[in-house]
Amino acid sequence: MKKMLLFFSHKLTDSQKADAKRSWGVEEFLYLPSDLQSLFSNVPPELESLKEYAKPLTGFLKKNSKEGDMALIQGDFGLVNILVKEAEKNGVIPVYSTTKREAVEKEIEGKSVKISKFEHIRYRRYE
Repeated sequence: MKKMLLFFSHKLTDSQKADAKRSWGVEEFLYLPSDLQSLFSNVPPELESLKEYAKPLTGFLKKNSKEGDMALIQGDFGLVNILVKEAEKNGVIPVYSTTKREAVEKEIEGKSVKISKFEHIRYRRYE
């Protein structure tokens, strides 16, 4: 059973799930446990290096994936770089979600407010 590990700070939309199933044959989605999700979503900007910081996340990737699985990786650039390299080293396909943004301006309480809507288009493999 092909799975997608989610190194991602949001919940997947129905469109993202459907695309992963249709385009990549994904049958299971694996979110990070809450402690690792907090680690992934709150990378301290003061750290000089993320090598040690990333170890619990790379450990999760190794433990919970097999060759041919996928990993959706989007977040802090440095951490993403580490996780993409680790995924590739383990035969896991690293991808990110591409989106189309639609901006709409609305008047709310006499003020002009810009609202952006993001629509998932496809997954793109890191190259």
